[in-house]
Amino acid sequence: MAGNDASRASRLHPMLQSAYLRFQSQLVHPEPQRQRRAILALLLLCGLGVGLVVALGGPFVAIALFLAALGGWLVVRSPLWGLIGIVAISTVLPFATLPFKIGFTPTFLDIAIFATFVVWAWRYVTGEETRLESSAIGVVVALFLAIAVVTFVIGIQNSQPSMNNLRQFMEMVVSVTLFFVVINIVRDRRTLTLLAQALMIGGAAAGFFGVAFYLLPQAITVSVLDGLGRLGYPGGYGALRFVNDDPAGLMRAIGTSIDPNVLGGLTILVGLFTLPQLFTPRPILPRRWVALILALDVACLYLTISRGSMLGFALGACVIGALRYRKLLVIALVAGILLFLLPFTQTYIQHLLAGFAGQDRATQMRFGEYRDALTLISRYPYFGVGFTGTPEIGLYIGVSSLYLLMAEEMGLIGLVIFLVVMALFLLLLLQNERRTSDPLFTPILTGILGSMIGLLAAGLLDHYLFNLTYPHMTALLWVFVGLGMATVRLSREQV
Repeated sequence: MAGNDASRASRLHPMLQSAYLRFQSQLVHPEPQRQRRAILALLLLCGLGVGLVVALGGPFVAIALFLAALGGWLVVRSPLWGLIGIVAISTVLPFATLPFKIGFTPTFLDIAIFATFVVWAWRYVTGEETRLESSAIGVVVALFLAIAVVTFVIGIQNSQPSMNNLRQFMEMVVSVTLFFVVINIVRDRRTLTLLAQALMIGGAAAGFFGVAFYLLPQAITVSVLDGLGRLGYPGGYGALRFVNDDPAGLMRAIGTSIDPNVLGGLTILVGLFTLPQLFTPRPILPRRWVALILALDVACLYLTISRGSMLGFALGACVIGALRYRKLLVIALVAGILLFLLPFTQTYIQHLLAGFAGQDRATQMRFGEYRDALTLISRYPYFGVGFTGTPEIGLYIGVSSLYLLMAEEMGLIGLVIFLVVMALFLLLLLQNERRTSDPLFTPILTGILGSMIGLLAAGLLDHYLFNLTYPHMTALLWVFVGLGMATVRLSREQV
C-alpha cells in the first residue's frame, strides 16, 4: 500500500509540473485569444483564493496575509527589507499574530525577525557576504546578553518557565541581537536613509492610528479592534483606556499599541528622531511631510496623557535644541506656556500636577511598586530572581520603572552593564554629532541622541523597554542603538 502511495506521488509531481508549464506557455502564447483566456483563468483563480481567505478569516486576515507574503518576498531579496518590515510591524501591528498555532501562536514580529536573521546569516554561509562589522560597544552588548541568559537560567529554580515564558525571553534576546544585524546591514548612505525613512513613516502611521482611534466614536474604534481580534488583538470596550480606569474621565489614545504608555514611548522614539529633520537644510523626506509626521507624533503623544512620556519628550527636545537647533528651545518654551494657559488643556495639567504631588491613584500605586521592588532587590542584589518567578511568596516581579525591573530580573550586575552600554553609546553619539557637519549624518545623530535621552528618562517611570510583554519596544530600542552606531561609523569614514 505504501509502495502504491509513493508511486502515485512520483507520478503526480511530473503531472503538476507539466500542467504548470502548459499554463505558463498559454500566458505568453502568440495568439491573443489564448493569452486572454489564460490571464482570465489566472485572475479567477486568484480571486477565488482571496475570496476563500476573506470568507474564512475576514478582510483583516486577508490583508495581513497579503502583506506578509509581500514582506517575505522583499526579505528574500535583501535583509534590509527585513529590518524595514520589523520597523513597520513594531510601529503599526506590534501584537498581530498568525490566525493558527504551531505549538505556540507566532506573532508577525517573530516571523519578521526570524526571516531577517535567516536571510542575513545565509549571505555569510553562501559567501555572498564576508565582512562582519564590529562596534565600539559590541562587546558590552554581548556581555549584557550573556548576563540575561545566566540570570534566566538561575531564575528557573524559582519557577519553571512555561512555553510562553520561553518564547517571550527568546524574543527579548533576539530583539537585543538586532543591534548586530543593523550595524552589519547599514553600511552606506542609501541603506541608512531607507531605514531612517522607515522609522519616520512607521512612527507617522502609529501616530495616525492613535489620533484616529481617539477621535472616532468609541463604537467604531471598538469595531476596528474587534476586526483585529482575528490577529490576536484585544477587542470590546475593555480595550479602551481612561485616566484612573474611569470611563467617565479622560480617554487615552491607544492606537494599535493598546497601552497608552507604550504608545507614548513609541512617539518619544520616532517623534524626537524626526524632529531635527524639520530644521536641517536637507531633510531625508520633503519638509512638508516631515512637518505632518511630527504633528501626528506630537498630537498622539498629547492624547496618550502619559506624563512620563510627555516629560521624556520635552527633555529630549531640549537636548536637541541645546546641541544644534537653538530656535527649538524658543518653540519648546512657547509650547510649554501655551500648554499651561490654554483652557482646553487645564484638565491635562491638573492630571500632570496631581502626579507630581503623588495625589492620584496611579502615582500612589507606583510608589507601592517601588517600595516592593527595592525590597526584592535588597534581598537578591547581584543576579536578581530571573524572569519567571520569585523564590518568596511575598515578592513579585513587576514595577513601573525600566531600571528597577531590570534590577529585579538581572540584578544590579545586569543593570550596571546596561547603564554602561547606554553611557558609552550616548558618549559616542555626542562626540560624533559635534564633529560631523554632513547634512545626512548630523540630524540623524542628533535625533537618535535626543530620542534615546528622552526614552531613558521616561524609563524612570515606565517599564516597556524591558518588559517581556512588549518585545517590539525592545526591538525598536536596539534597532535605534544599531542605527546610531552605524551612523557613527559612516560619519568617521566620511572624514
